[in-house]
Amino acid sequence: MAPIEEERPVKTRRSPDWELAIAPETVRLFVLKARSIAAGVSDDYAAGNEHEIEFDDQSHDGHHHDGLAEEEADDLTAEELRELIADLNVDETAHLIALMWLGRGDYEPAEWAEAVEEARQRNRGKAGDYLLGMPQLAEWLEAGLEALGA
Repeated sequence: MAPIEEERPVKTRRSPDWELAIAPETVRLFVLKARSIAAGVSDDYAAGNEHEIEFDDQSHDGHHHDGLAEEEADDLTAEELRELIADLNVDETAHLIALMWLGRGDYEPAEWAEAVEEARQRNRGKAGDYLLGMPQLAEWLEAGLEALGA
């Protein structure tokens, strides 16, 4: 008589309750760009007098030309991110906005479909301006990815 082999349960990978129309790697690129923009703004305000130059001990000029070059570089990064967002299709844009909302705590992972539908309805072509207006965009996008396990 042959030995009885024990049947092992077959592990099936359950698909998640959500699907991302935008690749997590793309979202992570947006996170890096958003961090770069936020770092430039934070550095300017942390110094307090970043854009002042002294002519002598008593007078100051409120404009610093080296600072203009730095501001332009920051603006380019913001413009790059705005253009990347504008290049997304409707579904990708809705998912990006929904990820930000999820990371911000407006929705729970179980409400993913509802968040995406709301983002789709509210997106009227100004997603770049809307998202770049978020002070913690990078952190919220990362938290959204983490909440979904992506």
